[in-house]
Amino acid sequence: MAEKLSISKERTAELIKEFGKDEKDSGAVEVQVAILSERIRNLTEHLKVHKKDNHTRRGLMKLIGKRRGLLKYIKNRDINEYRELIKKLGIRDNI
Repeated sequence: MAEKLSISKERTAELIKEFGKDEKDSGAVEVQVAILSERIRNLTEHLKVHKKDNHTRRGLMKLIGKRRGLLKYIKNRDINEYRELIKKLGIRDNI
């Protein structure tokens, strides 16, 4: 069950390669947002099945808040990069 809720090492490596400068650039803000978005998607799917899992729901809300803060940082730094990132990830502009 824990395997479904987190993302695999292979998927994380794919996200790092896609959004980072190289395959070891896991600290870039764009990479962190991409990884958080993947985890949020997985938890959302889990909560559609398990509606009363409030512990997971709280964790999901914390992840969403963390992603919102990182997106706010990117938006303040470079608005075009922000728009490109949310378009690529398929998330709404709500900041």
